[in-house]
Amino acid sequence: MRILKTTFPVSDIGSSVSFFREVLDLEIDGTSIKVGWSRIQLIAGNRVLSGSLHLAFNVSYEQFDEAADWLRQRTALQRDRDGLDCFVLEGYWQSKSIYFDGPDGSILELIGRRRRNGPPSKTPFKGSDLICVSEIGLPTDNVEMLVSDSTRVFGLTTLAPPSNKFAAIGDGDGLLIAVDGNRPWFPEERHLPNAQGIEVIVDCVNPGGMIENPKYGWKVTAL
Repeated sequence: MRILKTTFPVSDIGSSVSFFREVLDLEIDGTSIKVGWSRIQLIAGNRVLSGSLHLAFNVSYEQFDEAADWLRQRTALQRDRDGLDCFVLEGYWQSKSIYFDGPDGSILELIGRRRRNGPPSKTPFKGSDLICVSEIGLPTDNVEMLVSDSTRVFGLTTLAPPSNKFAAIGDGDGLLIAVDGNRPWFPEERHLPNAQGIEVIVDCVNPGGMIENPKYGWKVTAL
């Protein structure tokens, strides 16, 4: 699955544009942010006092360590209870991740997946080396039902066996992260998930389908 576009509600569009330009070194056209084959469209939204949006960005696995060093020089990374700021997962994930704060307390992530390996770059890492938006957090009261709906409507399966609190739906190119609305975001576990105003357009799935959650305010549509 490919995430082609997502809206991203923010309380201050100007400062959010500056964040994506200065911290992540991304190409910006007005309020539209280019991340490889994906686009983030900033839209005006009320600041959420509790709850955080979540996006992840794919980087080449070969470039991950360089990307992590690059980001550490530009912003603070989030840490878990043991003080770790880099997380290596084997098994189904085969990945390395780092997390950092985005606009309005959003939880952003860089992730390198071994299955998306490529040759190391001959130039220093830069924002244009981000491959795509690879994950979007979607809170729900019923993770199992969201998994079932995603299979029925889009033809998607889960990357790893789901639980009743969490499921990664899709593949290494793009994932819908189904998360129980009462499960705080890893790694700092300070904020519950939020997705009010998130509208996602995806490709490489069954075309023409749509799923939404009025309570949590998000919608996913397939081309």
